[in-house]
Amino acid sequence: MATTVVAGAAALRAGLSGPAGCVTEQPGFPDAGLPAMSDLVFGGHDIACTPLPKRAEQLVEAGVLPHGLPTAVHDDLASADAEIRPAPLPGPAMSQSDAVEAIRADITAFRERHGLARVVVVNVSSTEPVVTAHPAHSSARALRAALDAGEDVLPSSSLYALAAITAGCPHVDFTPSAGMRIPALREMAEEAGLPFAGNDGKTGETLLKATLGPMFAARGLRVRAWSGTNLLGGGDGETLADPAAMASKTASKQRVLTETLGHPVEGEVHIDYVPSLGDWKTAWDHVTFEGFLGVRMNLQFTWAGCDSALAAPLVLDLARLTARAHERGISGPLGELAFFFKDPVFKDPAGGGDHAVMSQYETLRAFATRLGAGL
Repeated sequence: MATTVVAGAAALRAGLSGPAGCVTEQPGFPDAGLPAMSDLVFGGHDIACTPLPKRAEQLVEAGVLPHGLPTAVHDDLASADAEIRPAPLPGPAMSQSDAVEAIRADITAFRERHGLARVVVVNVSSTEPVVTAHPAHSSARALRAALDAGEDVLPSSSLYALAAITAGCPHVDFTPSAGMRIPALREMAEEAGLPFAGNDGKTGETLLKATLGPMFAARGLRVRAWSGTNLLGGGDGETLADPAAMASKTASKQRVLTETLGHPVEGEVHIDYVPSLGDWKTAWDHVTFEGFLGVRMNLQFTWAGCDSALAAPLVLDLARLTARAHERGISGPLGELAFFFKDPVFKDPAGGGDHAVMSQYETLRAFATRLGAGL
């Protein structure tokens, strides 16, 4: 996904491709004062060692990127690759506190090296297992004390969220991992006056659930069951073959239905890893519902798409919107960006936001207008 983000932004800057899939390039959003594509500079951390230009060539072979694009944007890929650092890994020789400091130092150096106005940290790493609550997660004070004592109390995604806070950077969680959702980190981000958004980008099956669920509710058609099977390849599919990681993903996918329908329904979401699919995914869903006089009916659909091509433009949208929110002095959870997520963070930590996709879109448009006010 990250490779597609960098290659896609370069293609847009060079006029080699149109902005299909980029919400912020649709009518109305250019007036929000968002950073231009040409203003974006990319860097990051990774545990993989494949150079970005080589990875782009592999994505061409997989049918994700157009033929010739890696050559046409090679300089942009090489520049971003030069800014990718090995991910600091806590262990016997490195405490979590030291890892956070190493990540923070890399972020700060990146910002200073390029003379950037701001850096937005976006988590696009593999999904983590569901996090077990720890007493240190309850408050900023408890977390600082635990880390100072050398305790390992945070999942990897939250180490990066904490590093973003200490570097003074907005943060976006594009995966269902814990990230900024740990209460202590949310408290620290709000104290620092930083905006943050998440969780878990809404790119396929769940996008349809958030669209179709409100339709059933509005027409008074009671959904009795909604079952889905997802076939995934690539790194995401391999990660989700782990039942612990899959539990985190399925929870975020199912939550949308309960919120949009107003009641729980029968049925489960299944995720199967099919290596030969590569970066492509297929979802089959079966929905049973009741109409007038209790007549039973059903809806079945198949969604087949390229995960990176669906997600990459949303990452660009989120980076631009979050950067602009930071510039305007907006802080705390950006519930206005719920349109992009399966399990959005809202002002109320317990939830309480709208999960219907078109209502979320109108909220997003109003937020964009707010961002551009006074220009």
